[in-house]
Amino acid sequence: MAEQVQRAQVGSDALQRLVEELAAKLRRSVVVDDPLVRFICSSRHFEDADPVRIRSLLQGRADSEIIRYVLDQGVAQWTKPGFIAGRDDLGLLTRYCVPLRERGHLLGLLMVVSPDGRLTPGETEAIARTSARVAAQMYAEHAAADADEAQERELLSALLGASATARNTARERLRDSGVLPDAGHAVVTVVQVAPSPEPPGQVEVALRGALEGLTRTRSAHGLLTVGAERAVLLQVGDRPVSGRELTEQSLRVIEALDTFLDASAAPVLGIGGRQSGVADAWTSYEQAVVAARAARRMPRLKRVGDWEELGEFAVLLQLPDHALNDSLLPKSLRTLLEAAGGQRLEETLRSFLEHAGSIPRTAEALQIHRTSLYYRLRQIQEVTGLDLDSGDDRLVLHLGLRVRDLLVTPGDGTAA
Repeated sequence: MAEQVQRAQVGSDALQRLVEELAAKLRRSVVVDDPLVRFICSSRHFEDADPVRIRSLLQGRADSEIIRYVLDQGVAQWTKPGFIAGRDDLGLLTRYCVPLRERGHLLGLLMVVSPDGRLTPGETEAIARTSARVAAQMYAEHAAADADEAQERELLSALLGASATARNTARERLRDSGVLPDAGHAVVTVVQVAPSPEPPGQVEVALRGALEGLTRTRSAHGLLTVGAERAVLLQVGDRPVSGRELTEQSLRVIEALDTFLDASAAPVLGIGGRQSGVADAWTSYEQAVVAARAARRMPRLKRVGDWEELGEFAVLLQLPDHALNDSLLPKSLRTLLEAAGGQRLEETLRSFLEHAGSIPRTAEALQIHRTSLYYRLRQIQEVTGLDLDSGDDRLVLHLGLRVRDLLVTPGDGTAA
């Protein structure tokens, strides 16, 4: 899991000087991390290095369990400095942690190693002065970067939007600016998170941290836009991004978000269809939105939906959320579910339909004798009033079961 966490951007020379000056004054090790506890810059050692610090310096990032431990202390919501208790099992010495804020934005965390958990008033005053300067420097650097990214976000939104004219204009501007090549293949990924108790801005930071490494890979160039509860990534290349690579990317993103965010955020990810060129990226985007809905509604997808693997669910998920309810279930299927032994009969029906009505294969899948299977199938026909030899009746029941799959609430197995 540690290998899935991307490192943050390297700190500037100006930031490094501030950190070194503070460390020299305190004779203690100092580090600046981003809001996701990813390493930005560090001072030299003062014989107070612990295994966590050494690994961070060597790898350019902290292990995911360290990140989660620090975030679980609530540091993203701190309004004043405090100590983070050491953990022998993690190889972590106690640290004095200062949330670096400027104009309401959490820009990062400044940490000073303090094994005994004590600092003098003079030391805390020096840390406070330097922290203010570090926060101001980071804010200035972020503001410059944000100005450059704002136009890219606007162009990506237009490229994936409903207006054909706006899409064509955005495509030309992206190509002419050199931001994104007009490549022959495109695919869009959409990541969504549920409302959670994370502080304002933390979700956006986490989404960016989980996805920014995919804006340039061996096989594709990417463009990323991040909002309050979702992110959109467009990847383009001279060849299609393989299904295997997309799956691996998706798992890394979900794992990173599980590290960066509270469990209640429950991130899901949707992959759109692979399109022939940037001009059709908007189609992949709309498909990715549907795939993300599938990932949210279908626990068996394990939070990652791929449009090209959704089959008939891709059609059913075109229905708006308010329409996806129990009223869509055929009366015959509702009657079956409410009957005595309904769960067993539903399992039998599902297996029978998914094995194309083959008695031998269904009996084998259910591990029951064919005589028992015939008995159950007669029960199903009696309860539902439908004929399992009829293609139309089978279609009604099979479609009903597919709808039911979309109505199950993750975690409790009940209809939504």
